[in-house]
Amino acid sequence: MKTSYLWIIAVLITAGSAFYQKTTGPTYPIKDKTEINGKVIRYKLERSHSTSEDYTLKIETKDSLISGMLTWKRFKSNDSLTSEKMTYFNDTLRAVIPAQPSAGKVQYRVELSNQGTIIPLTDKDVVMRFKNDVPMWILIPHIIFMFSMMLLSTRTGLETFAVAPKFNKLTFITLFFMIGGGMILGPITQKFAFGAFWTGFPFGHDLTDNKTLIALIAWIVAIWKMKKSSNPKPWVIGAAIVTFIVFLIPHSVMGSEIDYTKK
Repeated sequence: MKTSYLWIIAVLITAGSAFYQKTTGPTYPIKDKTEINGKVIRYKLERSHSTSEDYTLKIETKDSLISGMLTWKRFKSNDSLTSEKMTYFNDTLRAVIPAQPSAGKVQYRVELSNQGTIIPLTDKDVVMRFKNDVPMWILIPHIIFMFSMMLLSTRTGLETFAVAPKFNKLTFITLFFMIGGGMILGPITQKFAFGAFWTGFPFGHDLTDNKTLIALIAWIVAIWKMKKSSNPKPWVIGAAIVTFIVFLIPHSVMGSEIDYTKK
């Protein structure tokens, strides 16, 4: 297969997997709509927010007869639920959840009502995590490196289908971007956001850290086998498949959080 075709396929696979990972993650906002007495209401419920400011929940109704109730508490805490009626201003219902410390979470739910009809927006509580702001000069390179790593990993695996496969250069470039994005810029990003460089094995169970570690090991083994084996294809394609699978795991699953019940 021509090199240009392999790159096109790699880009499509990487873009698709990145979109899937982003939109299925626990910090991706819930965007939906509901209908109350014939009126369609669209809403967005955040599941990640900055520690630098309170979270102001806004739902545009364009109808002063529709009221809203916000109920919330700190996640993993013995707190009592706090309920407050949302205020109506400029066609929009509003309510505020106070900012929490980094890695602190809150669980909340919203109900809309009109003429005796009460509509809960979700079947279960929404969990939102707070994080410190990460400087763009760290965050942007981290994103670029990680996307490039996923692209190069996929492209290296697809090299198996080339007429005369040449793995050497591709594998080392893949490893370079993995170390740079996942093992250097990644921990720095996490330090800014949650105050810890590494919360995966052996210090914790953060799947984001652990999946990066698994992918790194897979590529180190593949490169080692390239030097030792006369047929490195299975090891290279195996490393690419491992990387693809682990990075389908949504970002921030089992990530940093505060357990208030232990304080």
